[in-house]
Amino acid sequence: MFTGIVRAIGSIVASAGDDHARQLTIDISALATDSLAVGDSLCVAGVCLTAAGVEARRFTASLSSETLRCTTLGALVPGAAVNLEPALAAGDALGGHYVTGHVDGVARVESVEDEAGSARVSLAAPASLARYLALKGSVTVDGVSLTVNRLRDNVFDVCLVPHTRAVTTLGGLRTGAAVNLEVDVLARYLERLFGSQWRR
Repeated sequence: MFTGIVRAIGSIVASAGDDHARQLTIDISALATDSLAVGDSLCVAGVCLTAAGVEARRFTASLSSETLRCTTLGALVPGAAVNLEPALAAGDALGGHYVTGHVDGVARVESVEDEAGSARVSLAAPASLARYLALKGSVTVDGVSLTVNRLRDNVFDVCLVPHTRAVTTLGGLRTGAAVNLEVDVLARYLERLFGSQWRR
């Protein structure tokens, strides 16, 4: 479990494999922790990954076909920057919202507009995920907890304040970019709980 509060920006060191299975090696030297061990979880660009190997401020993780299908991780090349967040520990501050790191799909940036140092970003979510977005609700974009400020069909807007632009990869977003999207997990459970009533 995570909170969507990015702690550092890492970078892809190596990516090997194909569309069915891939292994990523990620530089986490900017992350203020020496406690990452094999088997631990780390949120990378919004995706919960399990450390299969840890060495010299780097860790390696295996990506399944499902992860490759519904996230942007398979397209990352060495040198690409990624948001990092360690798993939430008991007693940690919950500054964002509950984030599972189980990405629902890929959204596309439709526009980025500067607003006095902040940025208003419009994103198009897959049509199948639009039902889970709510005005003033929470959403996770590349691992960053954000608030939905505007909503029309499957397009939603978020505001990136100067701090978020400075300390996450979202400061470099451009029109057409692909980002990992996780909807609020509460919406998922509500659909499961109410079943067909939710779909009316």
